[in-house]
Amino acid sequence: MRSLTRTSLPLTLALLLPTAGVAAVQPAAQAVSQDMVISEAYGGGGNSGAPLSHDYVELFNRSGESVDLTGWTLEYRSASGTSAQVTQLSGQVAPGARYLVQQQAGRNTSADPLPTPDAIGSVHMSSSGAKLQLVSPSGKVVDLLGWGSANQAEGAAADATSNTTSVFRTQPCHDTDNNAADFQVGTPTPQNSSTETIDCSLVEDPAPTPEPEPTTVAEIQGATHRSPLEGERVIGVAGVVTATDRNGFWIHSTTPDEDDATSEGLYVYDRGAHDLEPGQTVELAGTVTEYRAGGNGGWDNLTTTQITSPQVEVTGTADIPAPVVLGEDVVVPAQTIEAGDPGSVEYDSADFDPARDAIDSYESLEGMQVAVRDAEAVGPTASFGEIPVVPGTNVEARRSIAGGVVHGGYDQPNAQRLHLDDGILGNGALPQVDTGARIAGLTTGVLDYSYANFKVQVTELGRVAPSPFLREVTAANRDDALEVATFNVENLSPTDDSGKFEGLAEQLVHNLQAPDIVALEEVQDNNGAQNDGTVDSTTTVNKLIAAIEAAGGPRYEATWVNPEDGQDGGRPGGNIRNVMLHRTDVDGLELVERGEADATTATEAVSRGRWAALSASPGRINPLSSAWEDSRKPLAVEYKYQGRPVFVIGVHFASKGGDDPLFGRWQQPVRSSEEQRMAQAQEVRGFVDSLLAKDADANVIVAGDVNDFEFSPVVDTLVGSGATALRDLPRELDPADRYTYNYQGNSQVLDHLLVSPNLTEATQGQQPVTPYRHDVVHVNADFHDQLSDHDPQVVSIDRRALR
Repeated sequence: MRSLTRTSLPLTLALLLPTAGVAAVQPAAQAVSQDMVISEAYGGGGNSGAPLSHDYVELFNRSGESVDLTGWTLEYRSASGTSAQVTQLSGQVAPGARYLVQQQAGRNTSADPLPTPDAIGSVHMSSSGAKLQLVSPSGKVVDLLGWGSANQAEGAAADATSNTTSVFRTQPCHDTDNNAADFQVGTPTPQNSSTETIDCSLVEDPAPTPEPEPTTVAEIQGATHRSPLEGERVIGVAGVVTATDRNGFWIHSTTPDEDDATSEGLYVYDRGAHDLEPGQTVELAGTVTEYRAGGNGGWDNLTTTQITSPQVEVTGTADIPAPVVLGEDVVVPAQTIEAGDPGSVEYDSADFDPARDAIDSYESLEGMQVAVRDAEAVGPTASFGEIPVVPGTNVEARRSIAGGVVHGGYDQPNAQRLHLDDGILGNGALPQVDTGARIAGLTTGVLDYSYANFKVQVTELGRVAPSPFLREVTAANRDDALEVATFNVENLSPTDDSGKFEGLAEQLVHNLQAPDIVALEEVQDNNGAQNDGTVDSTTTVNKLIAAIEAAGGPRYEATWVNPEDGQDGGRPGGNIRNVMLHRTDVDGLELVERGEADATTATEAVSRGRWAALSASPGRINPLSSAWEDSRKPLAVEYKYQGRPVFVIGVHFASKGGDDPLFGRWQQPVRSSEEQRMAQAQEVRGFVDSLLAKDADANVIVAGDVNDFEFSPVVDTLVGSGATALRDLPRELDPADRYTYNYQGNSQVLDHLLVSPNLTEATQGQQPVTPYRHDVVHVNADFHDQLSDHDPQVVSIDRRALR
């Protein structure tokens, strides 16, 4: 028998690397076995849905004489493993008889037992693929079976199995030295030595299997998101190695076609390929596989086409083709990810149009060498080392003041964004940059996809110039105005190092100019994410207040309502909540404390004289409503400023988790999380309406993390319409300044300040004037060393607007 071995681990070397306590890798069978062969293997025994209780291997004697198995062994290895688990065999096997080796049982006690085994081992076999070797007392490998993703087999590996299927020799008397040809997958049928024998001398030899034709990379990739050859075994795939990583390597076809819609690049999953180098030419065989990153959590992701279970032959060397320069050789559509509505771009019925759709344009380059000239960072370096960029040429997008791209509408996804990644160079190899950094010259790599984004796995980085954008400082406070801010402090916990508290304090005091009132979001309880039933946050809040004073700021006091344990979402154990801070040194500003608020008691709008008031201050808005399930309940607080009531409502709506990603397989993306935020917006809007019903001139400010865009239906609902419509202040900013968050290179508004109608009107003399000044203070979202992932914002309201 002949077995193609991988170029990365020559068989002679493998023989020199035994592992203590296990069998070393043995040489593959070098000739068709004249007697004993492996006839069936099943690894799903006792698993969920399995029909049988145990894993097993069945052997068959295809000769005309009995075989004594004394001293023989059956060696099991995982699909990519080198060390073996060994089962000792014994006994006589008659001509044409079977021999059943029982292995480990699973937990499915309702599964049927095996027939009486002829030998018993203790191996937990894989249900999908592995390697088996039948070894004679002399150490000769008599037969070898590789199936599924096995990296060693006779010829090509047989197909993968499952909990309910085995891989079995189609005709036990025949052995062609090709597992893919000799075996098929089907219902497990274990047979022992008492089964009726077969006289192989009466069985005709099968007709020879025609040699398969070589396959090109373009034929494997196809003009589609999933390979037309998915699941098939291919041979003769020729290419030049362009790059390697710890799990395999990429090739560029040396037999390209003329179709721009089919990629000429391909990834080969081969963890043993570390001695391959760019520039080597290879010819390989393997199984065409579509890999979806993220496992069970990657349901929305596209797949990448790969070759698995490869057998690789190095054939020489060649020049690596020049990269495709994005923005020059190929200009990806600027604002169209997918023009149609196919449901999934992976459906056979979906149109594939690289000239129209960015998702198809990138797919047509999957696995190929690409380059970005003068790349511009449109977001900071992320925690996993990725840098979102756009090419420095032919980019059509609204730009932010920091140099990012602004997500200004559902029809503005900024489809030319992609990410530079360090998967080839190694963790931490890419620089820490801020939005607006420029990477001059060509940055080269292979086009990849994972976790909902197309990426360039960088092999060569251009020259990095840092961003000129600096953290902003808002205008100084005015004595004749009330300053109200909102700030998501991202899971602030007393267990955070002092640097976070000091940094947030510096931003509040210096960059925000110490606002009179600050609505905070994501304040955790007294021991952070330790999940022990603690709900109070006095320690966390006091630590921040002390840091503000240490930074030269004023004295603040805080108010909040402790949540029920584990009922407000966020990081488990953290019990995040909204907190209000107010300065104690502002003349005429005081907190109104009224009623006994708790986590489940709602505050309501009531009348007190000619003004509206809260029945409980601080209080929560309808906390038992299903709208707030596993989400933060809004905090309503009543203040007096210069003798007038001011109502500040701190909100933190449900996250966008669960929405389809922009570059995911489901097109058009469904915003499933929006439903809960719509219900939350209706609750808050209804509460505002109840205040305005008590006093049409009530001074109401809604502040916080709405987790939705200024153009979204959620914010439309909060704003309302007619005479009671709130004004969403981020909508009024210059488009380049209109963002509070950067998500995967899209600068976007998630945080909002909304004010009631009377706060937008005032006169000076006889002339109407705008009585407020609003500013999003960009101190975090654009910076790799951010203290929070959100930018704060502040509104300064002239006291003349207060009623």
